[in-house]
Amino acid sequence: MQSSPPKPRPFHIFGTRNRQTSFVATDFLRGNDRMASLLPAANRMARLQADCAAALPALFGACDVISFQESVLVLAVPSSALAARLKQMLPKLQTALQGRGWGVESIRLKVQMARAADEKPQMRTLELPPTAVQAFEELAESLPETTQNKELVAALRALAAKRKA
Repeated sequence: MQSSPPKPRPFHIFGTRNRQTSFVATDFLRGNDRMASLLPAANRMARLQADCAAALPALFGACDVISFQESVLVLAVPSSALAARLKQMLPKLQTALQGRGWGVESIRLKVQMARAADEKPQMRTLELPPTAVQAFEELAESLPETTQNKELVAALRALAAKRKA
């Protein structure tokens, strides 16, 4: 009986924000020979992202490495305000990256829209106390049955019935 080779253990691309997404991405890249050739480049970019974040931890949290070709590092910045602050720190970043072995000769910034939020904000639910529900019921009963009030009375009764359930 011939056993299949063990499945390679998933690994995290350092610098990515979501570890689980990183595992899915590396499994996908390994699954196809053509795509597997992208894995070293992805790892290189992730290491560069991590080194940039280590050099400027306060500013680099919302920034991303876009490319690093021909000694030119291109960074995505979510706003022009952050780009202005980061621009003042570029010499420090360049020196730190060169100290870590990256041959960075120049750094360019590109202002791009911010990443999509990971979570949807939770909506508040309106909870009425029983006395408020009772007050709406009493209001609906006290209003005269006219054509002008008909829709309001129906809405008040529906509100009270929904809040009772």
